[in-house]
Amino acid sequence: MSSSPPPGWYRDPSYPLTERWWDGTAWTDHRRQPEQPVPPVLQPQPPTRKGPGRTKVVALAAVGAVLVAGAVTGGVLLLGGDGDGGQETRTATASPTSDADGSDSPTPTKPATASPTGDPAVVVDDLNGVTFPIPEGWTDGDGSAEDDAVLVTDGGLYDCPGDNGLCRRGTVVSRTVTGSSETSPKILAENDIEDAANDAYDRDELDRRPYNGITGHEVVDSGSVAVAGRAGYYVRWRVTTGAGPGGYVQSLVFPSSSGSEAPVLVRFAVDAGDDGPPVGDIDEIVEGIRPVGDADADADTGGGVGSSLGPS
Repeated sequence: MSSSPPPGWYRDPSYPLTERWWDGTAWTDHRRQPEQPVPPVLQPQPPTRKGPGRTKVVALAAVGAVLVAGAVTGGVLLLGGDGDGGQETRTATASPTSDADGSDSPTPTKPATASPTGDPAVVVDDLNGVTFPIPEGWTDGDGSAEDDAVLVTDGGLYDCPGDNGLCRRGTVVSRTVTGSSETSPKILAENDIEDAANDAYDRDELDRRPYNGITGHEVVDSGSVAVAGRAGYYVRWRVTTGAGPGGYVQSLVFPSSSGSEAPVLVRFAVDAGDDGPPVGDIDEIVEGIRPVGDADADADTGGGVGSSLGPS
């Protein structure tokens, strides 16, 4: 029997005009627009979805009918009005198969990325080369139904105060911004924050309004921030909703610590009110983002508002 194909980007068996990341043992949910002729197709079994019911999954969009279908499955995001794209960075499990003679095993188009550290105190975003700390009250988002979540609150789900469905108190999602020549963290964060708020608190992917829509917002904070030793930028809104206490939404953008150093987009959404997580958890998570392999919490590769900035 042949061995499993090595990690890399391959033609997506579900949407052949896009590429999908194979981690060496299973399909992930990472997809991108091809940068070169697409390699042959692996033949996967249908992916398994984890977690219960409806949650606040970030809405997805892309250019073209085929890419729209790929984006809904894989987490491609458009930033701003000029069609800038983004790609999710979290993995999910699937069950691929290959012929016994290995005839469907393609050649990877990119080398394998950094492997997880195995540290239970952090979540590894291996495509962007960073780790996220897990504050008290949070857990790894890989076990949730949130396709691109790196962190979710561990209190489970609750009945949404508006349309029928299940909601979560807090989520953090991480994506790589691709398909755009824009690299300014400030511009990318400012372009994304409205979409982040709408996706979290206005309408879900089934066009329901779990909070009866957004009734208003205010900018509560924004500015430069050091993230994993890199110069980033964030914008935070306080959102009010037709039902429920509303919440806080933040868009954070900073250069990746690995590969092409493409911008990384991290979205935060936490419910306000007594039942929501402390809004300070957002700052704690940002301060604890570090390059993969840097386990020293006191190292100068950390970050946070007011921290000295590392290489840009």
